Amino acid sequence: MPTPYPFAAIVGQHQMKLALMLVTVDPAIGGVLIMGHRGSGKSTSVRALAGMLPQIKAVMDCPYHCPATNTAALCDRCTDPQRTHLVTAQIDVPVVDLPLGATEDRVTGTLDLEHALSHGKKRFEPGLLARANRGYLYIDEVNLLDDHLVDLLLDVAASGWNVVEREGVSVRHPARFALIGSGNPEEGELRPQMLDRFGLHAVVETPTDPSQRAEVIRRRIAFDDNPLPFLREWESETEKLRKRIAAAQKSFPGIKISDQMLGAIAEIATRLELDGHRGELVMARAARANAALESRRSVSAHDLRNVAPLAIRHRLRKNPLESVGQERKIEEVVEMVLRKVENQ
Repeated sequence: MPTPYPFAAIVGQHQMKLALMLVTVDPAIGGVLIMGHRGSGKSTSVRALAGMLPQIKAVMDCPYHCPATNTAALCDRCTDPQRTHLVTAQIDVPVVDLPLGATEDRVTGTLDLEHALSHGKKRFEPGLLARANRGYLYIDEVNLLDDHLVDLLLDVAASGWNVVEREGVSVRHPARFALIGSGNPEEGELRPQMLDRFGLHAVVETPTDPSQRAEVIRRRIAFDDNPLPFLREWESETEKLRKRIAAAQKSFPGIKISDQMLGAIAEIATRLELDGHRGELVMARAARANAALESRRSVSAHDLRNVAPLAIRHRLRKNPLESVGQERKIEEVVEMVLRKVENQ
């Protein structure tokens, strides 16, 4: 595998980097959608994420990376009564690419024909969803993904389990992953069902500051010419971010959110006329994750200001007669509600 560009060396793009870090702290946020101009570092950032993640403990030789301590999330193989002891090992968090041209068999898994022909027994060959369990499934150009794969991913993401039944083989295995998608909005919109499944939506724009653009070019050339020295140069910053994420993951379950902050989230959602409650739940979880990243024990108005646009922008109803832009509308409502809370 090619060496990924270091996450810490990415210039600017605060929204995108924050969204990705939030979902590493709490994957239950529901994944990240990154939309923006071509060549603005979307794919680079996602692939750089792999180098930022603390390792996880998984059952050795299990194709689904099952955690030995959580029996509800184990596959049939790991719950086999004949396996009295599960040996575990530290592994890297899986970050799996789903190519646009992938077949359904490759995504869900299929019958291992070679094994069937040579041994006369049917055996299941796990697919990309198995590899992504307890990790991240990345789809570049997600807005161009075939509709039938979109439906399949929606079903699996909702249940956390992949069920395959074909050629006399019936398999059910855990498939809990954070979905990360990127794309260019000029090439088409996402289906509303798919859009709503992403917890956070980050917008990426090409920098307009010439000095910032020059720094992007300078770092990329340095990395392409001599990757190892460049990685060593950024190893200190990378390690700081890695420790920050690990500490946030550990402290996240203890992060408190007050009734006052929950009331503010509900008022923001009401004033912006969000349908359903997914937006509010994502705001609350993302605000707690932001507080954890900033080493605080409870959610503040600052956390809500940071995460609200990420959690809301793709859930607003589109009104062609609306005179105020969506981003400005979100900013105005969030600021009005939070100022009222701060003045109480």
